[in-house]
Amino acid sequence: MASAFAHALLAYTVGKAYPRKEQLWKFSLLGAFCAVFPDADVIMFKLGVPYEHVLGHRGFSHSLAFALLLGLLVTRLFYRSTRLISSRGLLLVLYFFLCTASHSLLDAMTSGGLGVAVFSPFDNGRYFLPWRPIQVSPIGVGRFFTQKGVDVIESELIYVGLPCLCLGVFMWLIRKVVQW
Repeated sequence: MASAFAHALLAYTVGKAYPRKEQLWKFSLLGAFCAVFPDADVIMFKLGVPYEHVLGHRGFSHSLAFALLLGLLVTRLFYRSTRLISSRGLLLVLYFFLCTASHSLLDAMTSGGLGVAVFSPFDNGRYFLPWRPIQVSPIGVGRFFTQKGVDVIESELIYVGLPCLCLGVFMWLIRKVVQW
């Protein structure tokens, strides 16, 4: 898996493509939450669920179906006054869906694990992208603060941080030109 830092950074960057009126602390924090939340499935290890099980690590919680469900749920719970079937409601669902789905994208670019069940529950196969430059992050906070964690952060700075910086600068330039 990629680290929580990379997942949250990508969600924050995606949020920069939204109108400024949406870019409040709640919007950004919920986006980061959605981006990191799929890794809550590591609790399944403690419950005896094997990694390769549909509910195991990188299983259903890393799927596009789960991303849509979480996007709908977060929008419904935290933006109650917004109708889901409105332009704002659909944009919020789309943002939270993209934040959650970005988790699978980054994990599919890592150098380890069994792959990601992107199409679960319809197809429980595990997939990686052909290009896997991100060092897989160790599970657990204690193991992260080792040389392995430093290696992960270095690879994420290159393959997540730099593209996020470029997108951020691009969005800033677009806003300057368009006055969005």
